[in-house]
Amino acid sequence: MAEPAAAAAAAQVPHALQVYVVYATPQNEFIRPMRVAPGTTIGQVIEGSGVLASFPDINLVTQPVGIYGKKKTLDTPLRERDRVEIYRPLVADPKDSRRKRAAKKAAA
Repeated sequence: MAEPAAAAAAAQVPHALQVYVVYATPQNEFIRPMRVAPGTTIGQVIEGSGVLASFPDINLVTQPVGIYGKKKTLDTPLRERDRVEIYRPLVADPKDSRRKRAAKKAAA
């Protein structure tokens, strides 16, 4: 696991990877650069980043995660400079929003 002690140890490893964990709400953002050992997974870096303590509403069972906008699983190994993202649920269905805009434009 990439816990604080493990993260400190990874910083001493010559081939440690530089990665970022990010999460945002309408009010706050969380961006944490981390150095982790090769082979560290998305799930491990999320747990070690402190984001779950800062945002207790995050549920990794129901919320998707990804790297640079592409959905990934928690057991995906990280690569140098990956940006691990935790996605929030959508407020509105994009297809419904698009249909409503098109209908409104057609009525105008």
